[in-house]
Amino acid sequence: MKFTDGFWKLRPGVDALYGREAYDAWSEGGVLYATVPTSVISRRGDTLNRPVLTVALSSPLPGVIGVRIVHHDGARRRTSFELPGAEEGHGRIAIGDEEATLTSGGVTATIRRGAPWSLVFRDAETGRILTSSGEKSIGYVRTDPSAVLDGGVTAQAGAETSRPASGTFVHEQLDLGVGEVVYGLGERFGPLVKNGQTVDIWNADGGTSSEQAYKSVPFYLTNRGYGVLVDDPGHVSFEIGSEVVERVQFSVSGEQLSYFVIGGGTPAGVLERYTALTGRPAAVPAWSYGLWLSTSFTTDYDEATVNAFIDGMRDRDIPLDVFHFDCFWMREFNWSDFTWDPRVFPDPDGMLARLHDKGQRVCVWINPYIGQRSPLFAEGRERGYFLTRPDGSVWQWDMWQAGMAIVDFTNPDATRWYQDHLRRLVRQGVDAFKTDFGERIPVDVVYADGSDPERMHNLYAQRYNEAVFEVLREERGEGDAVVFARSATAGGQRMPVHWGGDNTSSFASMAETLRGGLSLAMSGFGFWSHDIGGFEGMPDPAVFKRWVAFGLLSSHSRLHGSENYRVPWPFDEREGRDESDPQSAVSTLRAFTRLKLSLMPYLFQAGREAHETGAPVMRPMALAFPDDPAAAYVDRQFLLGPDLLVAPVFSEDGEVEFWLPSGEWTALATGERVAGGRWIRETHGFDSLPLYVRPGGVVVTGDAADSAEYDYLADPLVLVSPAGEGTRTVEVTAPDGRTGRFEVAWGDEVTVTSADVAGFRAAFVGGEATASEGGSATLTRAGTPRR
Repeated sequence: MKFTDGFWKLRPGVDALYGREAYDAWSEGGVLYATVPTSVISRRGDTLNRPVLTVALSSPLPGVIGVRIVHHDGARRRTSFELPGAEEGHGRIAIGDEEATLTSGGVTATIRRGAPWSLVFRDAETGRILTSSGEKSIGYVRTDPSAVLDGGVTAQAGAETSRPASGTFVHEQLDLGVGEVVYGLGERFGPLVKNGQTVDIWNADGGTSSEQAYKSVPFYLTNRGYGVLVDDPGHVSFEIGSEVVERVQFSVSGEQLSYFVIGGGTPAGVLERYTALTGRPAAVPAWSYGLWLSTSFTTDYDEATVNAFIDGMRDRDIPLDVFHFDCFWMREFNWSDFTWDPRVFPDPDGMLARLHDKGQRVCVWINPYIGQRSPLFAEGRERGYFLTRPDGSVWQWDMWQAGMAIVDFTNPDATRWYQDHLRRLVRQGVDAFKTDFGERIPVDVVYADGSDPERMHNLYAQRYNEAVFEVLREERGEGDAVVFARSATAGGQRMPVHWGGDNTSSFASMAETLRGGLSLAMSGFGFWSHDIGGFEGMPDPAVFKRWVAFGLLSSHSRLHGSENYRVPWPFDEREGRDESDPQSAVSTLRAFTRLKLSLMPYLFQAGREAHETGAPVMRPMALAFPDDPAAAYVDRQFLLGPDLLVAPVFSEDGEVEFWLPSGEWTALATGERVAGGRWIRETHGFDSLPLYVRPGGVVVTGDAADSAEYDYLADPLVLVSPAGEGTRTVEVTAPDGRTGRFEVAWGDEVTVTSADVAGFRAAFVGGEATASEGGSATLTRAGTPRR
């Protein structure tokens, strides 16, 4: 939200007061306070008729410093995020004649007393400045109805937009250093680097080809070793080097603004500390990593159709772990009534049992809306379970479902009512839920607990997904609960998995989808998926096959579309290609599905790391290689786990260009060794893509059968990069919780040892395997091909 007209003037209809000096400083209850007048106080009379801002510093965790800027403290307190990792008693305060400091962990915040206003955040060990708030950074802004704040949208814009009504705002501006770049802010589908962008934290159902986002997260991190979380679930407007090009500005409506500066040294360290504060991703079950197949959205299907798909995949030797029923498992106009449409599913209990007998887990689509024709509508209306208008009537509209109402998850009775319907489905045989929607939440409503509707707009998705995830965790047990969620905000990573929403069936949309996933990874989300082939439209066979490779090398993999089935054989029929052709859609899907299953010991461990440290399974290059300036802007590739570089192909002809950081990389498929520190151009058929093991990488694979869930410690193959140094310990966790450790030592020969895995094999990447003897295997360096 832009308040200024260039560097010198304010926009018409805007009046701004800026904190000019730290007039005094004191501490109370572990909090450091400063009085910050909106004018320099040079005499006693200057204290009269003068608005003042109060700045309070505290620390909820080591290495995290909270800042609260308040104009009128008697105003209604703004809702904060739930911060499960927050504690009391952190931080050390020192107040002197010239400055006051709060030090916590590796971060020190220093307020300089007097004018001009200065709040500086430093690395406590090195003294290096992380960022700072200086002259005209903290502001209290008043607008009138004529104010045009940005994008030609007036401050009086309506409830369906991301702009609050005219009134008052508080903003902060934090400095950007030369060469500093900003990442995060949720699942954004534009450039991964956010510098130069305006970003509104306001969930919207806008698809993947717009500036809107399903998952808006008011958290960013930079390549300078810190991150910032604005502790406000409502509308937060960011100007990232856009209004003031040397600063990041964030603003909220009202009388107060709270944010945290989070240290960590590296982007990965920042994410670890951020997820310690806001919550780590839950561990997801091994079966969820396998291939999911959907009925698609508006297609016709019944049990015979479903069986034809499952049997068709089995007959073509394509392993399938999860079958998903999209919207029309329920009767049209009845969404949601949580009842199988009896016209096409007359025996749901028997059908679910038969699907389980085929080895299929089952997911069904739900949303938090109740259409007027649903038998549940009258019940929910009479019991007060829906959001209401200020006059007490149920809030309804006709978008999506005719006369639909919205479940009020701030009402405990409404939440239990909703959950009881889900419990019935789980006990019937449903294993997972796709929690669709949750973004189109109005602000002209009343919540049962009196919540501020603006603050609940983004937070609604949290309450919705928490309610569903709680049912799965209670019914299925810890570690076996998984949702497939579209909407989220800060802390939503605690309820995985999330998928990228409605994309289109094109290479451009495939690329924007990846950018959204990488942006979400930089926002603390450990697991992510997307609609393979694109949701809208029928993908060209080339798009489908290239997307299959990308999708099966993502953390989670689902075939889903809008009006068309996404089984592979229709694509081969369109091309007139024999299914046995290695370049066919059937062969491509089989090859990459089996590749993913073989990688499960490695991938499942990467998921455990996401759960334990917050490191995402799919890692942007800037996260994995923070010291490589060339990696800062790369957003067409990623690391899958710690060691495996994936460069999806975004072209029919197979030409792809990607960046290899310095060192010697090894092609997973061939063992070819390639010098990094440069851009590489390759051409690939549909059955391959650039897939490289990093220098010193270790990838443990398994001999998968027909599921992602198997014993990862039964005869695993330890693939070792020839270009390592020293020693490295790699852990593998089986689905039942047993763990095995492998120690790799590089020297003239490379040894792989394990004290707790009785039998394993080891090999250089792309080389012949050597069986272990007595818990040890030795690899002799050989002349593998190089370029």
